[in-house]
Amino acid sequence: MNFLFTWRYFKAKKSTNAVNIISWVSISAITLGTASLIVVLSVFNGLEQLVQSLYSAFYTDIRISAVNGKFISVSNDKLYQLKLLKGISAYSLTIEDKALLQYNGNQQIVVLKGVDSNYRNISGISQNISKGSFELGDAVHPAAVFGSGVASMLNLESDRSILPVLAYVFRSGPGINPADLNSSVHAEEMISSGSFKIQQDFDNKYVLTNLHFMQGMLGLDSNQYSAVEIQCGIASKANEIKKQAQALLGPGYKVQTRYEQNQTLFSVMRMEKWVIYAVLTLILIVAAFNMVGALTMLVLEKKKDIQVLKAMGANDLYIQRIFLNEGLLLAILGGAGGILLALIACWLQVKFKLVPLQGNFLIDYYPVKIIPGDLLLVGGTILIVALLASWLPSRKAAMQAFELKT
Repeated sequence: MNFLFTWRYFKAKKSTNAVNIISWVSISAITLGTASLIVVLSVFNGLEQLVQSLYSAFYTDIRISAVNGKFISVSNDKLYQLKLLKGISAYSLTIEDKALLQYNGNQQIVVLKGVDSNYRNISGISQNISKGSFELGDAVHPAAVFGSGVASMLNLESDRSILPVLAYVFRSGPGINPADLNSSVHAEEMISSGSFKIQQDFDNKYVLTNLHFMQGMLGLDSNQYSAVEIQCGIASKANEIKKQAQALLGPGYKVQTRYEQNQTLFSVMRMEKWVIYAVLTLILIVAAFNMVGALTMLVLEKKKDIQVLKAMGANDLYIQRIFLNEGLLLAILGGAGGILLALIACWLQVKFKLVPLQGNFLIDYYPVKIIPGDLLLVGGTILIVALLASWLPSRKAAMQAFELKT
């Protein structure tokens, strides 16, 4: 019965045209606010998914490294036990350190990363080769795969250059005097085999070569590594596998999931999303002021009806519910229109790529990803704002004194 009065009041012609105008203005404002909120949240979801896909091509599901220092010692027995842990499909041993590369008079400081033969199976770099091939050579005849940015800065044609690249690394450890360049600096030649292109953070920084070459360059033992990088059979089980690996190796090892390896980046992205949500919610709150005005004028318009309803026995709570429902009806119409508008806008962006994305990315348009949870969040936000905005006018309607005139 409450909703029957609500619907009649909404569609009935008002004596003052301004009531109709303000009602539709409030609906339109809620529609635009809802659509904006969903579209922006969907863009952030799409960007987060894009960044995750870019970083997952380089970072593995789990990485084991040293708590202190640059290198860890892992025995073959520990590696065998690690491989037997449930959920681990493969692992790779890696060594990385800063190096100075020199080619044909050009120099560049990079991170030189040595990897074993399993690395191509746990990393997406081999699927992102832009020139040449993913060939790393061996300890005697080392080859390297360059980030496309590094190759560009060295003026190196990674698939056609004949001259070798000279790599300088700094050794440290017992018996090495850092002040003596002859003992602390080691130089070797590498042949370029190809280049990869993923994202500027990696393309401008990393060069891959083989593991044994890096061990020789740095003067490390055969069981010393920078990290053990692990691929999980099911990525969602990474936290469980992390706990098992930590228990196996002990406190001297740092075990991180992919999220923890890039915790700052992903935390900032999620915080930005919620800050934008808070800012755009203010638009809905501003739209609610139009709703307050529309409902207040409707209460004045229906003052006689309120008196009649009270004369027929309606109590204050019944009257209040009628106008609360009126506010919810305006919000539902505006919210439904906004959701529909947002879905259409997102579909057009995916289908026709209307808004381009600036920068060096794998795609040239803003990605969007609609999450049902976001739709529920926005819908709940609209209902809460509508209830708060409707409470004062509905309370005012309910508190009107009953006057019986003869």
